[in-house]
Formats: sequence, C-alpha cells, structure tokens
Amino acid sequence: MDIASLEILVAAIEEKSLSRAADRVHVVTSAASKRITELERQLGTRLLRRHGRGVEATPAGAMLYQQAKAILRTLAQVQTSLGAYSASGVPKIRLVANSSAVQQFLPSEISSFSRKAPGSRVDLMEAFSYDVPRIVADGEADIGVYHAAHPAAGVVSMPYRTDRVGLVVPVGHPLSRRETLRLEDALDYDFLGYFPRHSVEEFMQLIAPALTRPLRVRAQVSNPEARCELVREGLGLAIVPVGIARNYEARMGLVVLPLEDDWAHRQLWVCVGDRAALSPAAQEFLAHLVSGEGRGT
Repeated sequence: MDIASLEILVAAIEEKSLSRAADRVHVVTSAASKRITELERQLGTRLLRRHGRGVEATPAGAMLYQQAKAILRTLAQVQTSLGAYSASGVPKIRLVANSSAVQQFLPSEISSFSRKAPGSRVDLMEAFSYDVPRIVADGEADIGVYHAAHPAAGVVSMPYRTDRVGLVVPVGHPLSRRETLRLEDALDYDFLGYFPRHSVEEFMQLIAPALTRPLRVRAQVSNPEARCELVREGLGLAIVPVGIARNYEARMGLVVLPLEDDWAHRQLWVCVGDRAALSPAAQEFLAHLVSGEGRGT
C-alpha cells in the first residue's frame, strides 16, 4: 500500500465519488480509479462499490478507511514536526517582524541567541505590523514582533520593547537646537514620508488630534537611509525611529530630535499562536526575546 492510494481511497469514501475524489487529490479520474483497482488487487478484497450515484465503502473499505485516516493523520504530524528543521537537519525558527524591530533590535537578539544555541537557525521575514499577528495566527511563522497600542486579537502577545519616533533635521536647521519638540512645532517645513502606519492617510488619522493643520509632504521614501540622505540635501524633514536615525546622524550631518508627542512612544509586542505547540528551539528563542537576555542595553 502506498500513501497516494490511501489518500484517494479516503477522498472517494468521503466524497462518495471517484471524480470528486480525483479533483480533491489533483489527479484525473482514470488514474484515481486505477489506483483503487490496484489497491483492491493487492489486498485481495473489494473496497468500493461502484453504482450510478457514485461509490460507497464495503465493510472492508470502511475498516481500511479508518486505518488510512489514522496513517495520514500521523504522516501530517510528522511533516509538521519536520517543518521545524532546515534542509540540513538543524532546528529552524520562523520569525516575522516589522521593519523597526528588524533594524533596531533583532540583529543583536539573533546573534546572541546563535551563540547560546548554535544548533538552531532563525529564518527572519519582514512584514508590516498589522500583518504580523495574522501571519503568526495562520501558522506561517512561529514568532512575530509588531508595534501596536494594544495586543492583537487571535494571538498570544507579550511586551517586548518600546521605541520612540524622532524628527530628523540637518545640522544648522532652525529646529536643531531645540531641547524638546512636538510635531506641531515643525509644521512650517516640508516633510519626507514614509510614516508610522505606512501611509500619509493612516498616519494623519493617528496624529490629527494633536495638529492644527496637516503636514506638507514633499515625497514618499520608504528606505530610512535614503530618507535621511534627502534630509541632508535640504529636501525636507523626516520622521524616523530614533534608534534607526542615530545610525546616520553623525556621518550625514544630521540632528535627531526625539518627539514628545504621545503617539511617538511606541510599544512592541512579541506574539505566538500557541506557546505549547512551539518546537523546543522556538520556545527557547521566545524565552530569549521576552527575558531580554540578548539586549545590549
């Protein structure tokens, strides 16, 4: 008996039709029928009764159906378990995170974890914060990191880190000597997007109560380094997470001014679908993130 034939048998009994079973397992009907006939020949007993309305299981077929379901379920569990390992047999951890976490925090976290658990591998994927909980809930990643004012529904979330958004201005700019600053204080100047929440419209909905008039947006640039280079050239001001902007401050001749607005202080969460269902390696990495073992500061 082979797995493909058992899958066809299970599908035929559940669908009560060989043609629908063939569609379900993505083969042509003649191939599905041939598989069942060969299985019956090997076992020496009839498994399906064929009639004008389709097919139904014989008593022998019904018994084999129950056994086949258990075999296929076990095989699926084995495949799921093996999914936690890379092609080289090393434990694999699927991590999805927003760009701020990827650029500010996760490199050092992953590096320190790799030293602690050299037999594991972290596969990192970047996504928008609003997509991260869905990706984890759908089982496409083991662990997620995202920004939000409150924990997302559908996943188990734990506080991870906080960060702060700042205004990037050129050295010598009229605002560069300010000790404290709110976004309202910079409305006379042009801005360069990319903004928190990833679009001007959604960002304006977030900050509108704190502003007397909208921003003047001159261009949208998603890459933070390119955005800082445009600031250096005097094309506008940029809103960038402070931890990212500090990387370019000295070498580009910029000043990073942490914003005092409430929305500029952000909470990051680390989330999982089912903590108990994580592989041992993923559970160890989750504990590493939540405990803060990998933090340099």
